[in-house]
This record gives sequence, C-alpha cells and structure tokens, in this order.
Amino acid sequence: MMMKRTAPPMHLGCVSKFVKNGAIAKFATTLFAWLAVSIVMSGRTMAADTDKVFRAGAFAIDITPKEFPVSSSGSMTHRLAKQAHDPLHARCLVLNDGQTSIALVTCDSCMIPREIYDSAKQIASEATGIATDHILCSATHTHTAVSVGPTFQSLVEEDYIPFLVEQIAEGIIQAHSQLEPAQIGWAIGNNPRQVFNRRWFLRPGVEINDPFDSGTDQVRMNPSENSRSLLQPAGPVDPDVPVLAVQAVDGRPIAMWANYSLHYVGGVPAESLSADYFGEFARQFTKMIVANKHEPLFVAAMTNGTSGDINNVNFFEGRTSQPPFEQIRLVANDLAGSAAVAYQRVQFENWVPLAMRETEIELGVRRPSANEIARAKQLIAESGPGPWNDRRLIYAGETLDLAEYPPTVKAKLQAIRIGDLAIVSSPCETFVETGLSIKRSSPFKPTFTIELANGYNGYLPTPEQHALGGYETWRAKSSYLAVDAESQIRETLLEMLEDLNASRPETTVAQ
Repeated sequence: MMMKRTAPPMHLGCVSKFVKNGAIAKFATTLFAWLAVSIVMSGRTMAADTDKVFRAGAFAIDITPKEFPVSSSGSMTHRLAKQAHDPLHARCLVLNDGQTSIALVTCDSCMIPREIYDSAKQIASEATGIATDHILCSATHTHTAVSVGPTFQSLVEEDYIPFLVEQIAEGIIQAHSQLEPAQIGWAIGNNPRQVFNRRWFLRPGVEINDPFDSGTDQVRMNPSENSRSLLQPAGPVDPDVPVLAVQAVDGRPIAMWANYSLHYVGGVPAESLSADYFGEFARQFTKMIVANKHEPLFVAAMTNGTSGDINNVNFFEGRTSQPPFEQIRLVANDLAGSAAVAYQRVQFENWVPLAMRETEIELGVRRPSANEIARAKQLIAESGPGPWNDRRLIYAGETLDLAEYPPTVKAKLQAIRIGDLAIVSSPCETFVETGLSIKRSSPFKPTFTIELANGYNGYLPTPEQHALGGYETWRAKSSYLAVDAESQIRETLLEMLEDLNASRPETTVAQ
C-alpha cells in the first residue's frame, strides 16, 4: 500500500540526534502508531465501499375489478364494460441503495386522481418505511380501464376505488418484501415505427370546426388518413425506448421498466376492459428474454412518456383495419423487440446512488367567461339534459363544470436520480415537445418523463401549441390548465434535476 507523504523525509542527522537524545524509541512508537491508525482507517474505508449493497424487489398485483359491469373511461360518452379481455395490473418496483428507498408504480388505468395515489402511498409508507415523497405512481393511459376520475360523461366507479387503493399499496408492500441484493443498469432503444403526431395542419381553405364555434383552430386532431386535405404534422415525435433493468446478483431478471411516448392503441370492443399495448408489451417482453418461469416472478412494465399529441395512426399513408386486439398485439410485439435489443446492451452496476425530489406548484385554471357560461346554458336548455352525443353539447356541459373549478390547482412533481439516469414526472397528458426539451436540457443523460403521474391535471400543450387550438386545447375537465402551465412544469422539473445534479458526489468534489 502506497502512503502519501505528509512531510519531507528526515535527514540522517536528525535521526542521529534522536538517538543521542534517547528519543528514537518515542519517535518509533509514534510512527508505528500512526501507521497502524492509517491502515485501520484505510481498511474501514475499503470495507465501507465493499459493504454497499444495492437491493431491488418487484411485484405485479391484479387490479381487475371483481364484479361487472363497471364504468369504463376513455370516451366522451358513458360506457359500461361487462368483462375484462386481459388483466389489469399495478406493477411495482422498489429500489434501495442502503440509505435511500424509492418505489415506482404504473397502473393500467386511463387516469387516476391524486387523492387515490396519496391514500395508497400513505398505507404503503406506514408498512414499508418508504417515504411518501419517494413513491412515484402513474397511469398507463389505457382507454379501456375502470373509470375512477371525472372525465366528460363517464361515471366514476366509486365502489372500485377502495379496492384500487388497497391493491396499489399492497403491490408496493409485496415488492418491498422481496428486496434482495441486485444489479441495475439502463440503455436506450429506438422505435420510430409506432409513433405519429396526431395534430395536423390542413391545406388552405379546409374548414376546421370546434365545439365552441370560435373558428380559431389552425390544426385538427386525428384527421382523415392519407387525405388530400393533409398538409403536415404540427409537431414532432419521440422514438426513444428507455429501458431500466434490475437483476439478482446471479443474473436472474427481477424487473424491467420501459418508457415510450405513445398515447394508446385501441381496437378494443366497447364492452371490454383491456390493459391495451402496455399489458401486452409486458407479456411479450417477458417471453422474449425467457423470464416467465422465474421465482419471484419477473415484472416488466411500460410507462407512458410524453404522448399528449402522439398516437399510433400513420396519417401519411393510412393503415389496414385490424380485428379487435390485433393492432395492440402488433404494436406491443414490435416495441417489445426494440426494448429487448436495448436490454442486451444494458451494463449492470453492483451499486448506484439513489436520490429523489418532490415539490408542489400552483397552476392557473382556464375558467369560462360569463358569456361562455351563458351560451352553454342556452345550448343545454334548448336540447334538454344529457347524456349527449353532440360535441357542442358535451363541451357546453364541460363549460358549466369548469365554471365551478377554483382559480388555481396544485400539482405534484417529482424527479429521481438512479446513478446517471434521471426520471421526472408530470401529472398531465404532456406534449412530446416538453419531453424532448427536458431531455435536451437535463444534466443527466439519459433522462425520460413519466406522464400521468401522482394525479391528473388534463392535457399540457406548450404555449405554441395552445395558440394553434385543436382538441387538446379545448377547455374541459380533460384540458383546463392555464396556457403558461407547461412552462412552469418544465422549468420546475429542470430545476429539480439541477438540484439532484448538484448533490452528485463528483459535483461536490469539483466545487
């Protein structure tokens, strides 16, 4: 072991003087004592480094309703589901670096209000010791799950909510109970084949209507495919497929968390529930890496990225009509293949530091004016009470609902550091431009966003996209935040990432 010198070497004359004075014994004793302490302290440091153990545990818990029919969300009209085509899950991953514990949860649901998540987090925290502000819960945004929050004319399935809270909490508890020494790593995959911007500029002269009869929209959401009226998409796409993987020290797969900026696929019969491509992706990926027979069970999850303006329709060329669930299978299989390729590039680390930040910000609400309220009341008075199929009436009802909203709402934001990987959350259906901007500006490479996390605050268009109008900007319970909300959320998330970056040990040394 090489020792760093702390003083110039002693000359022979000095040694001779020590001998003559009889002080050599005292000097030798001091020197050996110093060497012994140095060796012990060095040993302690080495032991501290080798004692660092990274642990992980994962569990997928069933959140499929026990009784049918149930109200199903994802439509402007009320819809009842009589069966589940495939199971719905809350997929849970707990990570621990020896000092910090975090939990990631993704639920097969269209959207989940903050109160439900907060209740589940509290139960899980009391059972596991994981702080509630170190638990990130999100919804996948399947449009064929149980309705647990008010959107358009869907009815909230109140009897299902206590069950959902209990299952989310139990999933975290079970994942925590399965913590074991693990390795962790990540890689970035790519799949541009399944993402298309759904907001389009149309050719001059093509009329674009809106339910408020304002005539100010410049883009149309989901226009006719391969139509002569199409001009160009109003925004980009994000083809990245981030993959976060954990495995036991013997190489047994524990879990894989992926992320993709694709809204949902659909093609599910009206009377069925389904986890959409998110659930099918988990099944396909598990088969591809041959992890379907491990104990404890391997857990794969697909989280939703920034897909507020992205779907699976190729408007450039159109697509062939598929039987129910077939497009889900095709998309999931293709995407699982991309994730599996990235998975093979993962470099697993025995230990990485974990850190997490949470904050709450206040955002403005776009409430209707007195004239808009009067118009909505007149339309409904002329047509009679709902439910309605006419968009003008549906949005008239939304206008009256928004008139009762407070002037501001609070939104919860989180940022996570896993080694050199960062994850941020958004409680909104976030536009892809926001996700791309965060990736570019983040001090962590890679970084990705999980949307519809820790609550639901509707669509989050950028100010530039707000100016273009279109469905995602139409004021409703699904889109009510002020125009500057996107800027506030994006800037706050980047500040949180900078804070996490400043706490990196290497950053502290450099300062």
